[in-house]
Amino acid sequence: MDAETLRQYLEYYQDLGIKTLYRRAREPLAATTEPRPSGSGNLLQILDDIGDCHRCRLHEQRKKIVFGVGNEQSRLVFVGEGPGADEDAQGIPFVGRAGQLLTQMIEGTAKKEGIPLLRKDVYICNVVKCRPPENRTPQPDEMQVCGQFLSRQLLAIAPKAICALGATAAKYLTKSTEGVTRMRGKWYKWNDIPVMVTYHPSYLLRAYNVVPKREAWEDLKKVLHFVYD
Repeated sequence: MDAETLRQYLEYYQDLGIKTLYRRAREPLAATTEPRPSGSGNLLQILDDIGDCHRCRLHEQRKKIVFGVGNEQSRLVFVGEGPGADEDAQGIPFVGRAGQLLTQMIEGTAKKEGIPLLRKDVYICNVVKCRPPENRTPQPDEMQVCGQFLSRQLLAIAPKAICALGATAAKYLTKSTEGVTRMRGKWYKWNDIPVMVTYHPSYLLRAYNVVPKREAWEDLKKVLHFVYD
């Protein structure tokens, strides 16, 4: 990882209130009197291991690697498919129109259910870390390469539950061959961690998807109450 990319991530972690980060040898990158759990260091190590990744063809047209965002000790992780154009430009997942809708879904549903939760309180990432050309679905070999890093992220965070957004994330995490319409609203498992499946926010942006929008809100209520009640 080059110095400028590392600086950007350190500033981002500082904005989140994370005051201590560790190298592999556990040497502090920033001194503080507040100890932190190992999750921050683990995720920084994973990001360092990814480096300027050229492991699959997705690196050829990407602008930035999109690693993940949010609370690294979160009890809930949202997993999407892959970065879009806005995410590729900013290096942060779910910042475009679909990301704005996801924020509304998380915060709006939590508020209605009396759960004090904001987007920054959860962790959000994708199966693949580089934008597929023209936003196509990631190929199996691309998901296999990036999946090792997703698995390490999930193991480092160790959430109480995972919410899979859309068919690609749902099928990758659960190994199911069913469509997302059949899978949504049901519990599955990844490494003994419960996985709730729902629609991807980009699908819900389509004006005619009134019923799926209502179903997605119900799915989110289930996972929020499971995690935070």
